[in-house]
Amino acid sequence: MTDAVSRLTPTAIMLLAMLHEDDMHTYEMVRLLRERRADRMIALTHGTIYHTVARLERQGHIAEVGSDRAGNRPERTTYTLTDAGDTALLVWIRRELVSIDDPERFRIALTEAHNLGRDEVIALLDERREGLAASLDAHRSARETAIAHGSHPQFLIEVHRQAALLAADIAWLDEAVEFIRRPDTVWGVVDIPVTDRYLAQRESART
Repeated sequence: MTDAVSRLTPTAIMLLAMLHEDDMHTYEMVRLLRERRADRMIALTHGTIYHTVARLERQGHIAEVGSDRAGNRPERTTYTLTDAGDTALLVWIRRELVSIDDPERFRIALTEAHNLGRDEVIALLDERREGLAASLDAHRSARETAIAHGSHPQFLIEVHRQAALLAADIAWLDEAVEFIRRPDTVWGVVDIPVTDRYLAQRESART
């Protein structure tokens, strides 16, 4: 049986991560996610987003902190991340960075990995590498054993493909860890310089 954290959807996680960055109203979250191309990974329809925000509020992961209305625009409610929501976000990211069973959830966890400390992320990705390496060995061994017992390689082409993908994933992971480890790599929202461009992006998303 899965627990409440495991049941959080990728969309919910990305919304929690936006509020980990700062308090925002729903429209701003949607605009920023689109500008950051999150639509490659999750559906950014208004119906899905507003439904997810409502569910997160019912679950106690986010809370209203105010509302505003400008001109003829509808009233917009601003949300903040609760302690429970912050804990759920970080637990989810930690689990999915290590797990090798769901590549799509890993993409979300990787996207939001900057919400964890640099050293912790490196340790989690090292643990993930161990799992990938074990799976790669198992795929290679299974293919070799099957061929040795008379199976024709054409029937094992998907196993061969999976082994190649695992090897490529490991190679990429090694590069990623080195990138994160570099002292000149800015890591974490707090360390991002508050540039005019960043402020303009936030202001554009609010309007």
